[in-house]
Amino acid sequence: MILGALVIIVVGVLVVNYFKDQESQGLLPEATTENQTETAEVGKTYTVSKGDNLWKIAENAYGSGYNWVDIAEANNLTSPDMLNEGQELSIPDVEPKLATVSSIMDESSPDTISGATYEVQKGDNLWDISVRAYGDGYKWVEVATANNLTNPDLIFSGNILVLPR
Repeated sequence: MILGALVIIVVGVLVVNYFKDQESQGLLPEATTENQTETAEVGKTYTVSKGDNLWKIAENAYGSGYNWVDIAEANNLTSPDMLNEGQELSIPDVEPKLATVSSIMDESSPDTISGATYEVQKGDNLWDISVRAYGDGYKWVEVATANNLTNPDLIFSGNILVLPR
């Protein structure tokens, strides 16, 4: 028992010393403020840094990543995933888009879905069904999961969907 405790203490000391040596040799990354990326500001241009994507840039500029679409449109980006380091982007002056749950849904509205099931109509998609059922389009994932949909883009008229409540 004493030998076991001694081995644990020795290993602990070796591990602590190892990491202390690594840090003093500069092998571990240190947090520095020198390499901070520039801040995206509305109405100005922004230079893309390594690791940036439109969502991060929009969060930085507007406080909401949902404005990435506005940045893509303002810069005529055909492939928003293909940003290059050093690329200059115009940050348009638009209102921040915030994710919200509709608080104005009226249960008596003919478009509102209040039941536990729903029959899919021509032109429906999970986003619109979720907005009508819950007031929140992002609930489409729950609807897809509850219905074991392998491809949520493929729903057909006449399908009966379970709406988890």
